[in-house]
Formats: sequence, C-alpha cells, structure tokens
Amino acid sequence: MRHAVRIFRAEALKQHRRVFGSKLVIFSMLVWPLLTLAQSYYTLRPLAAAPGIAERWPLAADPERLLAFLATGTLGFTFFFSLVQSAWHFTFERQTGTLELLFLSPASRLVVVVANGFGALVQNTWLFACFAVAGFTLLDVVRVAHPGMYAVVFLAMLVPAVAWGALLNSLLIFSRDAAFLYTLLDDPMWFAAGVRLPTFALPGWLRAAGSVLPLTGSLVVVRGALLDGRGAGELAGELAALALLSAVMLLTAMMALRLGEARAQRTGRLGFF
Repeated sequence: MRHAVRIFRAEALKQHRRVFGSKLVIFSMLVWPLLTLAQSYYTLRPLAAAPGIAERWPLAADPERLLAFLATGTLGFTFFFSLVQSAWHFTFERQTGTLELLFLSPASRLVVVVANGFGALVQNTWLFACFAVAGFTLLDVVRVAHPGMYAVVFLAMLVPAVAWGALLNSLLIFSRDAAFLYTLLDDPMWFAAGVRLPTFALPGWLRAAGSVLPLTGSLVVVRGALLDGRGAGELAGELAALALLSAVMLLTAMMALRLGEARAQRTGRLGFF
C-alpha cells in the first residue's frame, strides 16, 4: 500500500510540473469549460419559448434547471475528457524516451496507469467542480433524497472515471495513433453521452453507442440524484451497471498492459516512435 501511495504521489507531481505548472492552465481548467457551458445554455435557451416544450422536455422550460442540467453535463465531460487528454499525454513517454525506463521499474503497471489518470483527474477538475458546486448552491436547484446521495454522486463520477483513465492509458501507451482516439472521443463523446442534450432526443443507434460510454451512466446517476431527487434504491440499476462497467474496464486495462508488455518484450519496439 505504501508503495502504491508513492507511485500516486510521483505521478501527480510529474504531471503537475509538466502540465499544470503554468498559470495559463487556469484557462483550460475553468475558462474553457465555462465558455462551453455558456455556449450550450444560450444555444438551447430559445427552446423555452417553443410551443409544447414543457410536455416534451419539461426541464427545458425552466431556465435555472436547464442551466443545472448543462452544468452537470459539462462537469461530467470535464471529468472524463481530462482522462482522454491524460492518456494522450501519456504517449509522450515514448517520444521522450522514458517509456522503457518506466517498464524497467518494479512499479505495478496497473497502479502506474491508475495513478496517472487519477492525478490528471484531480488537477484538471477541482477548479470547475468548485465552481459548479457554488453555482448549484446559488441557483438552489439541487434536491437530494438524503445527504448520503452526495457521496453516491461523487463515487458515481470518480470510480468510472478512474477506470476509464486506466483503460485509455493502457491502450494508448502502446499505440502510435493516439491522436485518432483523442479526436474520436472529443465531440462524439459529448454528443452520444447526453452532455448537452437528453439521450431520449437522440436516434436509437446513437443512444446504443452512447450506452457503452461510462460518462452516459454517470450523468444519469448525477442528474437523477441532484436534479430529480431520486434515492439510491431508485438508481440501483444504474449504479450496478456503472460498477460492472468499471470492473470490465479495469480488467481490460490489466489484460492490455500484460499483452502489450509481452509484445514489446518480444519485438523490442517499445522505445521506437
């Protein structure tokens, strides 16, 4: 356990010095998500005047609840996309020649990829998460069944996000085509996961594609608990699906690391770019 804590601390410190050391990073941590939130809100705000909108999407008829819906989506997307960025940055280990050293160390491969994702998650999202909590308090739109649901919401975001980060890191660390996956998981992810639109408004094939993304399940739990006042019992199905998906992602990450390292040892191409 102490060894794992040291790996977590080292990965967080490495990322802080390499990525988060500049004050300009505030732009991507707060300003950029705020601009995205404002763009989404003022794009959808005219829907409130559309005839019959209250019957088709009641939430859109209430400006404050619409803003809360979009804020939860932006917060969730910030959580999960920060791990896509983290995995993309992880591929630079190959370019800078430190990947071989990483695999020569006695550190657990799974702990390294989880620590890398967790460090990026905390440092990328803490500022916008604080802003979102302050915004929810001012808007007074949160209705939870009981205080314990805040912990459920936190875990429903954290656990799938960490597993998602471990999976992406384990795949991209051996890949030379990381930019393709980075692009694929940008706009398509927020569209299919229901970040700015409810998933019932999407066509069936897109809903099916979005259902395999952990962000989709996390947003269902977060919005259900915070905006609809649903309790843990009512969300039990969604929470069980998230737990299962997180376990599958971690197992897949372990297999990818084992197979990727074995192939690298066989071909000797780990340090090539």
